[in-house]
Amino acid sequence: QVQLVESGGGLVQAGGSLRLSCAASGRFLNYATMEWFRQAPGKERELVASISWSSESTYYADSVKGRFTISKNNAKNTMYLQMNGLKPEDTGVYYCHYENTVFVRQDYWGQGTQVTVSL
Repeated sequence: QVQLVESGGGLVQAGGSLRLSCAASGRFLNYATMEWFRQAPGKERELVASISWSSESTYYADSVKGRFTISKNNAKNTMYLQMNGLKPEDTGVYYCHYENTVFVRQDYWGQGTQVTVSL
C-alpha cells in the first residue's frame, strides 16, 4: 500500500500562485511515476503533469505549459506542483496519482485538494 496526502490547495485570484504538495508513504518504489490530475465540475479528470521518479522526466498538458512546474523531493517522497499565473479555468479538485509497473503493480490516488481561482 502507498498512502498519498495532498495539501496546498485554496482560493486565489487570477494571476496568483499556489504550491501543491503530495506526500507519499508506505511501500513507495523509486520506479514509480507520479502525476497531478485535476477535475473541474462537470468535466472529466485530466492529466496536468507527471514526473518519473527515476529518470526525472516530466510531462505537462499544453494548457499549463510555462505556468506550472512539477518537482520532487526524493528524501521526503514528496511531489510538488508550483502553479503560477493561475486562471479561472484552472479551478478544480487536484489529485495526486502514484503508479508503478516494475516488479509489482501499484496504482493509488490521493483524496484531492480544491483549487479555486477567482476573477
